[in-house]
This record gives sequence, structure tokens and C-alpha cells, in this order.
Amino acid sequence: MAEEQQNGKGQAPQQDINQLLKVRREKLAALQEAGKDPFRITKYDVTHHSVDIKDNYGRLEGKTVSIAGRVMSKRVMGKASFCNIQDMPGNIQCYVARDSIGEEAYADFKKYDVGDIVGVEGEVFTTKTGEISIHASKITLLSKSLQILPEKYHGLTNTDLRYRQRYTDLIMNSEVKETFIKRSRIIKEIRNFLDGRGFMEVETPMLVSNAGGAAARPFETHYNALDEDVKLRISLELYLKRLIVGGLERVYEIGRVFRNEGVDTRHNPEFTLMELYQAYTDYEGMMELTESMFRYLAETVCGSAVITYNGIEIDFGKPFERITMTDCIKKYAGVDFDAVETDEAAKSLARERHIEYEERHTKGDIVNLFFEEYCEKNLIQPTFVTDHPLAISPLTKKKPDDPEKVERFELFINTWEMCNAYSELNDPIDQRERFAAQDAAFAAGDEEANHTDEDFLNALEIGMPPTGGIGYGIDRLVMLLTDSPAIRDVLLFPTMRQLD
Repeated sequence: MAEEQQNGKGQAPQQDINQLLKVRREKLAALQEAGKDPFRITKYDVTHHSVDIKDNYGRLEGKTVSIAGRVMSKRVMGKASFCNIQDMPGNIQCYVARDSIGEEAYADFKKYDVGDIVGVEGEVFTTKTGEISIHASKITLLSKSLQILPEKYHGLTNTDLRYRQRYTDLIMNSEVKETFIKRSRIIKEIRNFLDGRGFMEVETPMLVSNAGGAAARPFETHYNALDEDVKLRISLELYLKRLIVGGLERVYEIGRVFRNEGVDTRHNPEFTLMELYQAYTDYEGMMELTESMFRYLAETVCGSAVITYNGIEIDFGKPFERITMTDCIKKYAGVDFDAVETDEAAKSLARERHIEYEERHTKGDIVNLFFEEYCEKNLIQPTFVTDHPLAISPLTKKKPDDPEKVERFELFINTWEMCNAYSELNDPIDQRERFAAQDAAFAAGDEEANHTDEDFLNALEIGMPPTGGIGYGIDRLVMLLTDSPAIRDVLLFPTMRQLD
């Protein structure tokens, strides 16, 4: 463990762990008894961070600075010692000499442990080996660590423990910290991009009586004050459309949604969704916005329109490919669903290809099952898949020249669905009929079907302009731009099964 590293003795046996923990508590008790309780300190004035000092050494050499951070390593050598302090952006070496900080303070410093949080004041200099460092004139213990950090050279590699103890993961693995710093920047740049296009950021309810806008099972709970059952939202759509009705012509929301589904490398039951709606445009307008935004994010956050994910180059600089869903199936499965006229004929094709379906499924559902089976795995470069079946698109405008299909697209990158967009249905009569079909599907066993939302229908009857809308999975986007293998790697606190 860390204590043994600093003394050069390797890793502590398991039976010694409890003794080491006991020693730390004894050190804290001794400090408190001596009137040096670190937990009584309420603030520390930080003038610089480690990276600032290294990047501006020419200006800061010989100047006094104060930093604060966690002791990550320590070498005690008689009257002088070295320690490495890690702060938010990086780390820096500190030279601590008895003659510089005083005999009593140096005696205290020698008892500090790896993991303790300290403040260091001193002059910036370069060691004989050329390492930019701080020559400490004063060192202050700000917090006593009562646990033991994982072994330094092997780091924290147990992925289950990393996800459960993200705070330790962030301390031990600098690349993890960089991922979440990059996530924050991605979201910031999304806001910059949309703000530049005149969009307004809004907030809508998380607790709702009718969880609509997506095909997913909601989490359910009970509101005691009103004695009503409510649900956690699965989508942002229906409330944002109400705002379009109200005259807010360009709106977006970035927020958590909750879906009562399984956990895998691309799914977590609570995740970050962004939806935006723009009046007086359609799904073609949403394609232009999406392509422009993804290219902007790659260039701004990653430094290039060409990124690498899992060793594969993905080019955002080229125009995104466009293909209809039926043409995509024709390309990869050799089946032309435009020539399939009935639900039974579609089911017969599914049986021939050993694709499982439910009796309630229509031709449109079968089309989607074929797409998932044959097409998704082939869509690596950015591709807009358009013109979905009406049966799987209850909130979307029909194509005027082909009413069995709708004006919808999904963007696929690296085989993943990255977003879902529509020319939004604004006909309240048609929408009521679509909701009725969804209610029937739910009654037939589809637990992910939408339900009739009377207030939303009332809003449509007041009048919603032609509108383009889209939803983006922010976590998958972050995975892509940070080359992260699983959604848990881009969620600070992913959902985990309780240990007990």
C-alpha cells in the first residue's frame, strides 16, 4: 500500500491493513490532542495550480506561491524530503526542508501520510534534475486521510470498485479525470453552439403523470402530498412541444431521464438526454443542425473533424451519408419491404430469416426488426437513416407522398443510434388517432407504448407551427468523443447493484 511505497517496502500484506488504518486514526488523535486538528481548518488561500506554475515557470521562478492538494508520494531523507502534490489539473513536486519550515513543522510533516490533503507555500525553483518544484517555506495539513489509497504503480484497476468509488478512481487515474473534464467541455460547447443559433435553454418536469415521448417503461412512484401515483420522465418531448405552442420558437433542454430497462455497455437506467425543438423547420433542418453540431464538437473539443474510436477513424468532415430505412434493409438484407404489402407477408419474411416477433406486430414493426438485425452493425461512418415506418413513429408527420412512412431520421455512428429526429406531428386529430393506437398496443402487451395525453392534445388544438425536433443521447456522444468503451466510463456515478 501507499505507506510501504514511501518506505520502499512494496505492498502491505492484507493482515497489516487494519493496523495501518489504526495508526492513521492514532495520528489524528495525537494531532487533535496537540491542538492541531486539521478538520478545524475552514479555508486555505490558493494562489496557483500545479499546471499554472509549470506553464508559467519563466514568470514565476523565485516567486512565492501557495498550492493545495493531495499527497500522492513522499520521500523522507533526514533533514529534507520530497513529496508530490496532486491538485485538480495535475501535480507538482515539493521540496520540504527542516531548516526552511522549522523543526516542529518538519517533525509533523514526516508523520503525514499519502492521501493527506495539504497546503504548501514556497518559492518556485528547478531541481538539479530539471524538475519544476516548490521549495516549501510553510506546509499545512488541511485534511487527514483515514483510508489507504490503492497501490501506486498498479493503480485502481478493479472496474467494479472504480465505478462504486468514483472519488478514488478520480484520484488514482488521471485519464478518468480527463474524461469527465472533457465531458463538461462537450456539454458547454453544445450550449455555445445552440446559443449561437438562437436557442433558449429551459427546464421541464421530471415527475409526471404521463411519461410519454419515447418507447420505454417508466419508473413509478407515489406523491404523498397529493396522494397520486406519478412517474419519472422517460423523455423531454411533450413538454418542450408545449413551449413551441406557447411561442418559444427555439428551445432545448439537457437533463436526466429515467427508463426502467437493463444495464449494458450503452444503457443506464438514468442518463442524460438533450432534446431541442425549432419552429418553422422540418427533419431536413434537423439534419443540417446535427451534422453541423457534431462537426463543430469534434473540431472544438477533439481538435479535428476526424476522431478515432476503438482504433477506427470516424470522419465528421465529410457530408454525412443519407439512406432510407427500406433502402438500407435492401442493401444489407436483400429484402425490399416497399414490395411487401401486408402484415402477414412481413411476418412470413421474419420467420424465413428466424427473426423473432410478436403477434401484435405490424409490417412497420417487422421492418424495424430487420433493420436492427441486418443494418445497424454496418453503420460505422456518420449515416442518417430516414423515412421510418408510421407504425413505430407515433409523434411524427407522415410523408406526403408515402403515408405509410414518416419524416424521421436516426443518426448512426459506430453502429450506435446517436439521435432521433422528426418533422413533428402538429395535427391534433391525427395525433389523437396515433395515441389511440398506442393505447391499444399497451393493452395488447406493449409495456413501452405511449398513452393518450389530453393536455398535450389540447395544446396541439390551440395550434403548433410546423416544427423540427430531435433528441440526442449525451452519454453516447461523450463515449464517442472520449474513446470510452462503456457508458459507465462517462457517468460519474453509474447505476450499480447494491452489494448487500
